[in-house]
Amino acid sequence: MRLGSGTFAACCVVIEVLGVALFLRGFFPVPVRSSSGTEHQTEPPAPEPSAGASSNWTKLPPPLFSKVVIVLIDALRDDFVFGSKGVKFMPYTTYLVEKGASHSFVAEAKPPTVTMPRIKALVTGSLPGFVDVIRNLNSPALLEDNVITQAKAAGKRMIFYGDDTWVKLFPKHFVEYDGTTSFFVSDYTEVDDNVTRHLDKVLKRGDWDVLILHYLGLDHIGHTSGPRSPLIGRKLSEMDGVLVKIHTALLAEERETLLPNLLVLCADHGMSETGGHGASSTEEVNTPLVFISSAFERKPGDIRHPKHVQQTDLAATLAVGLGLPIPKHSVGSLLFPIVEGKAMREQLRFLHLNAVQLSKLLQENVPSFKKEPGFQQFKVSERLHANWIRLYLEDSNSEVLVSLGTKVRRQYLDALRTLSLSLSRQVAHYDAYSMAVGTVVVLEVLVLLLLSIPQALSSKAELDVPLSSPVFSLLFYLTSLLLLALHVMVCTSAGRSCYFCSLSWLTAGAVMLLISALLCVVASALTKMFLDGKLLRKSPACSGSEWSELELLILLGTMGHVVSLGASSFIEEEHQTWYFLVNTLCLALCHQVYKNYFPGPDGGPQCHPYIADGCDCAAAALQGRKPAWDGAELGGIHESPASLATRPGNEKWVVLASPWLILACCRLLRPLNQTGVQWAHRPDLGHWLTSSDHKAELSVLAALSLVVLFALVQRRCSRASKIAMALGLLGVYCYRAALGNVLLPWRQGSKDISKGIVEARFVYVFVLGILFTGTRDLLKSQVTVADPAVRAAGLWELHSGLVLLAALLLRPHNLPVLALGLLIQTVMAKFIWKPLRHDAAEVTIMHYWFGQAFFYFQGNSNNVATVDVSAGFVGLGTYVEVPAVFLTAFATYTGPVLWASHLVNFLSSESSR
Repeated sequence: MRLGSGTFAACCVVIEVLGVALFLRGFFPVPVRSSSGTEHQTEPPAPEPSAGASSNWTKLPPPLFSKVVIVLIDALRDDFVFGSKGVKFMPYTTYLVEKGASHSFVAEAKPPTVTMPRIKALVTGSLPGFVDVIRNLNSPALLEDNVITQAKAAGKRMIFYGDDTWVKLFPKHFVEYDGTTSFFVSDYTEVDDNVTRHLDKVLKRGDWDVLILHYLGLDHIGHTSGPRSPLIGRKLSEMDGVLVKIHTALLAEERETLLPNLLVLCADHGMSETGGHGASSTEEVNTPLVFISSAFERKPGDIRHPKHVQQTDLAATLAVGLGLPIPKHSVGSLLFPIVEGKAMREQLRFLHLNAVQLSKLLQENVPSFKKEPGFQQFKVSERLHANWIRLYLEDSNSEVLVSLGTKVRRQYLDALRTLSLSLSRQVAHYDAYSMAVGTVVVLEVLVLLLLSIPQALSSKAELDVPLSSPVFSLLFYLTSLLLLALHVMVCTSAGRSCYFCSLSWLTAGAVMLLISALLCVVASALTKMFLDGKLLRKSPACSGSEWSELELLILLGTMGHVVSLGASSFIEEEHQTWYFLVNTLCLALCHQVYKNYFPGPDGGPQCHPYIADGCDCAAAALQGRKPAWDGAELGGIHESPASLATRPGNEKWVVLASPWLILACCRLLRPLNQTGVQWAHRPDLGHWLTSSDHKAELSVLAALSLVVLFALVQRRCSRASKIAMALGLLGVYCYRAALGNVLLPWRQGSKDISKGIVEARFVYVFVLGILFTGTRDLLKSQVTVADPAVRAAGLWELHSGLVLLAALLLRPHNLPVLALGLLIQTVMAKFIWKPLRHDAAEVTIMHYWFGQAFFYFQGNSNNVATVDVSAGFVGLGTYVEVPAVFLTAFATYTGPVLWASHLVNFLSSESSR
């Protein structure tokens, strides 16, 4: 069956999307959910267990606290409270933790450690998925059962001030609120002042039950300056003062109430060593959780070390404290120290309600729940609890009652811990079968696309797809029967739920038939290739050509990288793969340059077999004749590899040294930013440069980098663009000086530090001007004058504008990355790609390799925490979504974007060949 290239490509894309979707469905399984009742329908609480005696406690226990104040400090790490910084900057909080009436914990937040999923975990007790990272940008209303909704249904009056994510999640729950945007990270003062300004009035009022405060300033400081910034200490002192004010007011109000009040200090996530968050490093997942109340009596000398708990435990604990039902989807367990001061019957009642809720959730999500250790422990605990109730109602011996109650309590705590762990593991459970089926579909389509490239790029642009070949009919039927039998075996023996098995048999059978058909097509294409003897040839047009060492390296390196993505450790440390490939590429280029420069055994230059007319050109060069393909181009003359030997003395040594220069530049960039997972915490040159003690060194390095940028970019710019580029780069330095990152010779101290909005907008004017000039030249070359030189000049102007924008957005210690990147581009274009006459495919793949390597040279990784959110607010006075998203994305992918832009420029200048 013959298909056009476009039709074939469209079919492949559709099948590929289906395969990827099936793989992702298995890789990101559905979170643990309860299917009982509607989402917010209140079910009657489970009664006390009884053994022959009727219990009169069938309702929820009353609330433990009169008022609850939750102070959530965004990006507050546990060591900011329990470490040396807490002792220095938060003395009042430290006193409460060490000697006051409080219980302290280190709450572990599961990834993704971004705000919206963590808020959901705090109020629902469930474990949100990675899809919530995208929803974090525009949070929808939370429909899942949670503490806030339960409190509203119970008539609790709630007030909120702070991050407007709460307002989006709970749009009609608060009787009073004042939201502030969480994305304008340049502001770390007003964003908290807008919260604190309400406290004096609210704390004097008595018309509320729950007060939630979400402070963002600490998180913004982390994004802009990192955890070592001196601003961190000032912000912690400010937060300590807020806690003093709240705690004092709550204690004064307790004199007029029967129940004590509760102050909760917590965080949504921590802060990495670079100031970001989103991943699973210790600094990002460990957060403080402090409960402060006069109900928590502490004897003199009672030392309570913070215990490690899960962040999801807060939802169950708050529900018990407010006298509310525990959220249905919660996988957390009650923090027992909060209820430890209550009577034994109340303690067991709280633990039993939590255990019943977790056991129901386990039954609805695990088919073999009866075999789970946690469920068995729960049943034992319930039987013991029933015996205790019988003895309690019979007024049995108090010593026996206390002894048995202690045993029941210990049994319940063990059951809760095991149940919570079992449910948490369900979220991390991969649907291996769905992932395998999706992977097979994707790989078959990829292989088919690779095998079809020669036909797709031919003049006819048609492909012969052997779907109806009788030779493979038997293979098709046998494969289909085998896959269907395998599907039945897997689905009938699966102990856990599987998405692909949950599909209808008709749908699953169609997928199996599709896999069999694709397998037959791939086998047919491979057989035809082997029979034609074209497997090891580079292309049908060059029947005598063979693969060179460089081409084999590019092919094997690219394929090896793709294969490496099948292991999570290689994904976490992907930068090591690209560093290795780029360094190996430099050595291979060095070998190629030397092989073309030094004469062969016969006295002539050594020729590479991948250059079809290389030897003819070399012979022409040796005889003093001009090669037939040597023509003029923008910025130089095409040269054959053989002409390397005839270059002037200085220039030929530059050519020979160019691969080593590139290798040295790459090596210099590696220690600038530690990235990945295993070594990201280690100090690097970037940390050394950004410390306050080395601001002079950073200033000199930034200035030199900007000078190098101008020298490399201006050589092909128009006069107006040269002036704009010079003023723009000067504005970049002034912008960083306005922020206090670098020094200006005429300004002493940091009294004049500002947000740099004027300086950044000054640079934006020149960026837009250069981009406009480039766009005008491109349109001129396409509409009025078909001049390749005008088109090339326009493309270079656009490239220059992107370089200036990158210089503005990158951190000052990353300016050398930008400068050395442009230097490598210049050296590669002038001394390697043009003299050695690499073809378009090779040049494209080399650009791709270097673009990926420079993505990691910037300090990026496959970790969400390394995204520099502050770049999205350069020059912005308020949060504007579209520019912020664009600037953040461009700053993150500066390396790949600039290398892609240079590729377009180079291929355009080389269009004559």
